[in-house]
Amino acid sequence: MRAPLRGNSWRLLLPAAMLLAVLCLVASAPAKDLEEKLDATQGKLSHVRESQSALAATIAEQNRAIDSMIGEVSALRQRQAAVESELAEKQDELDSATAKLAADKHRLALVRARLQRALGVLRERLVAIYESGSPDMLNVVLDSASWSEVSTRADYLGQVQEYDDSVASRVKGLRDEARAAVKRMTAVRLQIKGARDAIALKEKEVASARAEAEVRFSELKSAQAERRQALESLESREEALSNNLASISEQIASTTGAPAPVTGTPAPLTPGQSANYISESQASVPSEAPAAVAGAIEAANSIATTPYIWGGGHGSFESSGYDCSGAVSFALNGGGFLSSPLDSTGLETWGEPGPGQWITVYANAEHAWMIIAGLAFDTVGGPGPRWHSSPVDSPEGFIARHPPGY
Repeated sequence: MRAPLRGNSWRLLLPAAMLLAVLCLVASAPAKDLEEKLDATQGKLSHVRESQSALAATIAEQNRAIDSMIGEVSALRQRQAAVESELAEKQDELDSATAKLAADKHRLALVRARLQRALGVLRERLVAIYESGSPDMLNVVLDSASWSEVSTRADYLGQVQEYDDSVASRVKGLRDEARAAVKRMTAVRLQIKGARDAIALKEKEVASARAEAEVRFSELKSAQAERRQALESLESREEALSNNLASISEQIASTTGAPAPVTGTPAPLTPGQSANYISESQASVPSEAPAAVAGAIEAANSIATTPYIWGGGHGSFESSGYDCSGAVSFALNGGGFLSSPLDSTGLETWGEPGPGQWITVYANAEHAWMIIAGLAFDTVGGPGPRWHSSPVDSPEGFIARHPPGY
């Protein structure tokens, strides 16, 4: 048994106890400071996110306005292309009419030359008939010494008459042909004038459509830049605060020995959840896919391999072709995830952040594509939206978003 401490022996323990207390305070001080920093950063991050929420209505209104402008610019560009096509048709018509007129002019020159020669022969025959008189059958009989001579002279007289008739007929035919050629040329000249007038009108329409499209496109770019500036300001602040928050969390974990928080990743799809790639224009609907996901796949199937048209699918989901964000918006609308089209920048703030299990949209300021039930739907790798068995684009440089719960 140890003897109890007597007298001033307890004083020997006092410094050790104080040292232990100081060490505890020193050890707990950094953790407390970090926790305070963590709380402050979380508060700032919450404020930024609240600012984003407050800005969401403004962004949504900008998205609607921008999408409408994209649709208008697309319609103007398609109108411009249609007018340019009509202009090309009118130019072809003018070229054809001009070539026809040139051929008719050449033909008329030949006919006129033949007519002049025929008129010369006719003139000579008329002079000869005038000078020698016109023989008749009675004179032939009276002047002939025998029936044989009568027959010979009658045949000769018939040949002369036939020749004279043929000369007269040829002159009349060539004259009528020349008149017809002149009439055709007059009609062709009127056709050429009409074609030139139509071309001049179409050229004005093209210039007007091009100018209107350029003005509207400039307004669109200005609106997009304004929205991008607001988004980038908030996104950069949120990213900085999120990185700071992660760093503080790691410091707390290393100080306290607690595990650092990790970001969860979607569970991999099972065979019943994965869509099968059939072709660029078709993907199968997984047996376990929710109705909304099935609707998105079926909508994507309905527009797969349609032409790529800039602005297609904006302003209205119905279009003869689609661009990248128009195709993604159409598929999302098919699943009931989107009520109006969004451009690629608008898709950066759509839904919830991060990849989803069923649907993930990848978007940046220039492009957008998506993965539905494991298959990529993109406008890259072909002349329009289509399915890919594996992504053509890399997720790097894109913001991943997904519909809540999917």
